[in-house]
Amino acid sequence: MTTLALNRIVLLARILPGVMLCVAVALLADRLVPAEIALTGRLFVDPVVLAILLGTSVRAVWRPGAAWAQGITCSAKVLLECSVVLIGASIDANTLSRLGPTTILSVGLLVVAAVTGSYGFARAWGLPHRLSVLIACGNAICGNAAIGAVAPLVGADARDITTAVSFTAVFGLLVVLTLPTLIPILHLTPAQYGELAGLTVYSIPQVLAATAPVGILSSQIGTIVKLSRVLMLGPVVLGIAGVQVCRARRVVGTDRSPPETCEPPRIAASVSTFVPWFLVGFVGLASCRSAGLLPGAFVEPAAVAAHLLTVVSMAALGLNVDIRTLTRCGNRIALAVAGSLAGIFLMSLAIVRGLSPS
Repeated sequence: MTTLALNRIVLLARILPGVMLCVAVALLADRLVPAEIALTGRLFVDPVVLAILLGTSVRAVWRPGAAWAQGITCSAKVLLECSVVLIGASIDANTLSRLGPTTILSVGLLVVAAVTGSYGFARAWGLPHRLSVLIACGNAICGNAAIGAVAPLVGADARDITTAVSFTAVFGLLVVLTLPTLIPILHLTPAQYGELAGLTVYSIPQVLAATAPVGILSSQIGTIVKLSRVLMLGPVVLGIAGVQVCRARRVVGTDRSPPETCEPPRIAASVSTFVPWFLVGFVGLASCRSAGLLPGAFVEPAAVAAHLLTVVSMAALGLNVDIRTLTRCGNRIALAVAGSLAGIFLMSLAIVRGLSPS
């Protein structure tokens, strides 16, 4: 047996226990969904959120030891990155042809304004830079996928990621439950409501949950608008990468410490450093799908795999964090997330009224 093969076996032995633990938690979350639907008649909490809650609950009563740590870390990072790549297979830029250029431009402007406004609001409430970025991108773009894509760029740890995912998901669920009740109050047509849902709701499955009771037209428009928000993930990540480069250069440029005491910058002064492999994979699959190079039979399995990997990675993130660390700053985070969503809703409503005032 070669040294390389032996090293791979040793690595597999180290990560397998933790990965299997995360898979077990994810499977339990998935199995709870039918029970939830049977009891309530609809899906209120999707498996992603359930996996986080279950993982956090397990960590609250039992802290996994060193034997589990490497596999949990691998699940939280690598599997989440793989899920981001596979999401690209569901992005077909040709579907955006059903929207006018004004709507597409409005979506882009909304995402930029939502990211910057949400970040500023979170910072005003005293949240740290990394968590503020994650909350802003999660609410403004596509929830878990955006948080997972941005997290490595800002150096976010498991606690930051889990906190952002947990709070944005919970408030996103409240949006799904509340939004349909606003139709008669705001006098929205099915088309207007679909656009509003696509601009505000946390994730694509939740867009479907929010629009399906209204009708097929709302679901179609909501999904397409939401996909156009998802397409902003790449440009936003590149923009954040550039900002991180500028921050690093500014810190290095103003550091007057002696050379021997200066720590090497943690962020390389090159934008190419901030283009991770999973973003390249995401853009590559999305481009192949748009060009018709991906077989249709690949799209649905890729979406299913992305969902499963996300659930497993969320279980890992839950296992990585002590719930007591969330309760110490929960009020400030809740206010920041709520304020972010309120701002996104108001901007989205203005766009809907402006594009189709009737």
